[in-house]
Amino acid sequence: MANPYREIFSAPGSKAFCAAGLIARMPISMTGIGIITLLAQLHGSYWLAGAVAATFALAMALLAPQISRWVDRYGQRRVLPGVATIGVCALLGLLLCSHLGAPNWTLFVFAALSGCIPSMPAMVRARWSELYRGSPKLHTAFSFESVLDEVCFIVGPPISVGLSVGLFPEAGPLLAAILLAVGVTLFVLQRQTEPPVHPRSDAHSGTVLRQGAVVILMMALLGLGTIVGTVDVVSVAFAQHQGQPAAASIVLSVYALGSCIAGLVFGTLKLKTPLPTLFLFGAAATALTVVPLMWVSSIATLAAAMFVAGLFFAPTLITAMGLVENIVPPAKLTEGLTWMITGLGIGVALGAVAGGWVIDAYGAQAGFSVSLAAGLGMLLFAVLGYRLLQNSTHPHPASLA
Repeated sequence: MANPYREIFSAPGSKAFCAAGLIARMPISMTGIGIITLLAQLHGSYWLAGAVAATFALAMALLAPQISRWVDRYGQRRVLPGVATIGVCALLGLLLCSHLGAPNWTLFVFAALSGCIPSMPAMVRARWSELYRGSPKLHTAFSFESVLDEVCFIVGPPISVGLSVGLFPEAGPLLAAILLAVGVTLFVLQRQTEPPVHPRSDAHSGTVLRQGAVVILMMALLGLGTIVGTVDVVSVAFAQHQGQPAAASIVLSVYALGSCIAGLVFGTLKLKTPLPTLFLFGAAATALTVVPLMWVSSIATLAAAMFVAGLFFAPTLITAMGLVENIVPPAKLTEGLTWMITGLGIGVALGAVAGGWVIDAYGAQAGFSVSLAAGLGMLLFAVLGYRLLQNSTHPHPASLA
């Protein structure tokens, strides 16, 4: 039986841009937690550390779609090097200000400028789309990219924290800056696979958010991200309440493992179900599998419930990306993909904040109610937007996504 993942890498240059993209996307998962670890050690203030990290995350969420619009208009090679240079220099400035004890306002300024990081997952997916548009291989490629996203968020934070604690406080964010510079440089050097700049018509001017289907998908992914952000915080609090704080990392790894396994399997399937229907099924399954979290009573039951809940994360995200590729014109594809990642990231931040507030007020177990509410919200957007998604997509099956 042919290996679909081996087949997608048969295209010349695919291994090179995928590897470079993996290096370049690592800073997304390393920088925020690295800033928190850095400032907590040097300033002893978790409020300052959290506020500066939140400034970075918000700036990245707002700037990434705009950077992607420039990429769609002018090309990856012309935009990414300059943007990455600003992000790297700003992050180095933040480290320098922290080391020298500069006024706190300088930390916020450089954190905001550090958010000038391109959405590398979207850049890589845009190259896959150019290679395999209209082919079943694109579904497999998107599945593989979703698994790599998971791997980055499993591996990145512990590396960043470990370096900052084990070597020196600036070590984690410093490595993130180096990886961003090296990864983007290697990525843009792969010119043979760079997507061409597609001509824009008057009908395709302005942002992709003018398309209602894109907004529906972004809001649904915001709900998916909120689930992730909530379970991160609640799992830590629940493990501490059980007297096993170290078990939190195991629980979160189990969630990511479930998502990775499901993503890899999903990428091998040749489904005939239309993408809007698949997305509706994914949203329903996501909401349903969150329900058992409300009644977990031990680390073992929490891990089991988290594994099951994680099974639908990657397939739902893959389907959403497939829908965007189907809905958005090629001239605006990178921006469309970036808005999905932005919605997911904003949801993670919202989930962490809302989950933390509920935990402080009502206890660790109650925090899962935020996950349940987010799951129901995601399902609501999928149901309400189902007809719009159907009308916005081309009539080909999921296997051609």
